[in-house]
Amino acid sequence: MGSSNAKAVMEAIRNQGGRFPVLTPNLKGFEAAVAAGAKEVAIFASASESFSKSNINCSIEESLKRYWDVAIAAKKHSLPVRGYISCVVGCPVEGAISPSQVAYVAKELSDMGCYEISLGDTIGVGTPGSVVPMLEAVMDAVHVEKLAVHFHDTYGQALSNILISLQMGVSTVDSSIAGLGGCPYAKGASGNVATEDVVYMLNGLGVETNIDMQKLLLAGDFICRHLGRSSGSKAAIALNKTVAHASKL
Repeated sequence: MGSSNAKAVMEAIRNQGGRFPVLTPNLKGFEAAVAAGAKEVAIFASASESFSKSNINCSIEESLKRYWDVAIAAKKHSLPVRGYISCVVGCPVEGAISPSQVAYVAKELSDMGCYEISLGDTIGVGTPGSVVPMLEAVMDAVHVEKLAVHFHDTYGQALSNILISLQMGVSTVDSSIAGLGGCPYAKGASGNVATEDVVYMLNGLGVETNIDMQKLLLAGDFICRHLGRSSGSKAAIALNKTVAHASKL
């Protein structure tokens, strides 16, 4: 997104409430974000060397050096920094990624002062079989309270991976309404797991989310109509059908 676009977005959402972390790839990006009124920033590292090169055009080490500069600047401005790690279980080029590599990047982001580190299965290849050893390694390096999980549902594994993460003590889950999104550098990767599906599962577990499912469904319906796309949420499709059927009775 160009800086003029970013500025326009920031101006439009500034008074909406909620938190809007702005992705800052380097110090220049950070300064632009601050100028646009950002109240929180995000930095995006990869656990895969190949993905780092294709996505942010530098090695993992180079990216971490840049982010140290951003983190120091953010501290001076008292702005919170959220860290993201991509390809935590698999990479489209390298295949499986070792848990120790993810733990190393997570520890670096934690040491920089990220208040939260989101562990992303960017191409959705993870299953509980690969997610558990990755989380164990990361939890040895970073306190579990600092961790979030970010699963794409490309292979239909996101909910299983979220459930196992919750059982291991993670309590923050990234999701995307109607499962929208994707990644231009990961061919065939679908969006992040659908918020509606995660909330449906959490409701079934008796976990208090304070999210109104009806409002969530309306928001999902609105954005899907606007984009001319069908929802990627199984729960939304099923619940909307149930409501439509009930209204016919």
